Amino acid sequence: MSMPAYYTTKDKIWHYAFRVICYSIFFFLLAPILIMIPLSFNAQPFFTFTREMLTLNPEGFSLRWYEDFLSSASWRRSIQNSFIIGIAATLVSTTLGTLAALGLSRSEMPYKGLIMGLLISPMIVPLIISAAGMFFFFSSINIAGTHFGVILAHAALGVPFVVITVTATLVGFDHSLTRAAANLGASPTRTFFKITMPLILPGVISGALFAFITSFDEIVVVLFVAG
Repeated sequence: MSMPAYYTTKDKIWHYAFRVICYSIFFFLLAPILIMIPLSFNAQPFFTFTREMLTLNPEGFSLRWYEDFLSSASWRRSIQNSFIIGIAATLVSTTLGTLAALGLSRSEMPYKGLIMGLLISPMIVPLIISAAGMFFFFSSINIAGTHFGVILAHAALGVPFVVITVTATLVGFDHSLTRAAANLGASPTRTFFKITMPLILPGVISGALFAFITSFDEIVVVLFVAG
């Protein structure tokens, strides 16, 4: 991207310095994940680079961990459950979070600040406290230790991400479009799917991805709710 012609020398220096800062932060966040790739080929049961790996000796590399993973019935069952629960929790949290964001975008909505605070509270409250509360509540209604209970718990954790991303998308939403559709005879359902949904779809997809990743990577709540 070329810089505007009116940029001063100071502006140009800051332009490139800002890019260096952004790339450095990106590398800092991504590097720990990239390190996992070569470590997964370690022939030894050590979570570190062995001398053979550092010297690129073929004896230091192996596919044994991939073989153990793919040949293990318990691992395959765990992955299957993670996808089932993650997809179900994502659908629930995306639906509820989108509807909540649409309601909060209304100017006549009372107590918007209080409601928003309650909706995003799962992001603020320590996870161990949320997990303990879910365990006692789900135990009282006999859904602890079930897939349904885990789905509800993960949906509660995913709703804040959907609410935040969809609310951000709705900031620039022109509500006169929905009023115009209503004046032309469109039903609320048709207006939502033909006008509102296409405009907020990027926020909905972003929130859904965050919700799925949260569910797929979550373990603390599962230990409490699923046993």
